[in-house]
Amino acid sequence: MKFTKMHGCGNDYVYINGIQEQIAPDKKPELVRKLSDRHFGIGGDGVIFINQGKNAEFEMEMYNADGSRAQMCGNGIRCVAKYVYDYGLTDKTSITIESFGSVKYLELTVGKDNKVERVRVNMGAPVLKAADVPVISEQDQAIGEEICVNGKSWNMTCVSMGNPHAVVFVEDIDDMRSFDLESVGCYFENHERFPERTNTEFVRIIDKNNVQMRVWERGTGETLACGTGCCATAVAGVLNGLTDTKVNVHVLGGTITCEWDREDNLVYMTGPAATVFDGEIEV
Repeated sequence: MKFTKMHGCGNDYVYINGIQEQIAPDKKPELVRKLSDRHFGIGGDGVIFINQGKNAEFEMEMYNADGSRAQMCGNGIRCVAKYVYDYGLTDKTSITIESFGSVKYLELTVGKDNKVERVRVNMGAPVLKAADVPVISEQDQAIGEEICVNGKSWNMTCVSMGNPHAVVFVEDIDDMRSFDLESVGCYFENHERFPERTNTEFVRIIDKNNVQMRVWERGTGETLACGTGCCATAVAGVLNGLTDTKVNVHVLGGTITCEWDREDNLVYMTGPAATVFDGEIEV
């Protein structure tokens, strides 16, 4: 089977052209776990199959490293856009990609070598209703709401960008790289208040237009970046009065810019996409 290794700000996946490579649906979870293994496989935060779309030009079929299906990946969808252009599946720089039935609109920036360098994605409207995120809450929206995780009290703001996020703003820390994410991330992910588990973003405010973030993704653990998490962070920053509507989210793998258009209630995400290598593997 042929594959391509790609990443968006270090959030890396194995990409498979599902139009050419036919894998039985019931075989995919096991295959994903094998390919994602960083010691015995190719290594990645998961696997993304690029298929012909039904309601859009292309479909992103995404799996976490543990083999579970995921609804959306901001970094992943930018790489899908780069793949379909760079590998000649389209010659358009404005395209549509669907994931889990949700259609996204993407604008591609092509560099001097006729390869896509950056992608701007209309991520749609943020979902704030607690029951739809989903998060168990006594309020209609979980904004700055207290939660007890592993014996400690935190304040979280819950947003869905096609997948659930709990955004936690951290104070009294100078650099998020020293934050002990491993000690709390998995407890947030599997907390009883999240019926479908959750991604969790821990965020330090630098100024109104810049934040530093680390993320724990459900089904994978810590990743170097999370596109939907950056979008959720931008929305949460505005809702808590901490940031402007446009913010640069600095993650371990780089910087992603997110903007919440309040008038149209749409979130736009702009960031890089990169190809690492192509290869073949026996399956």
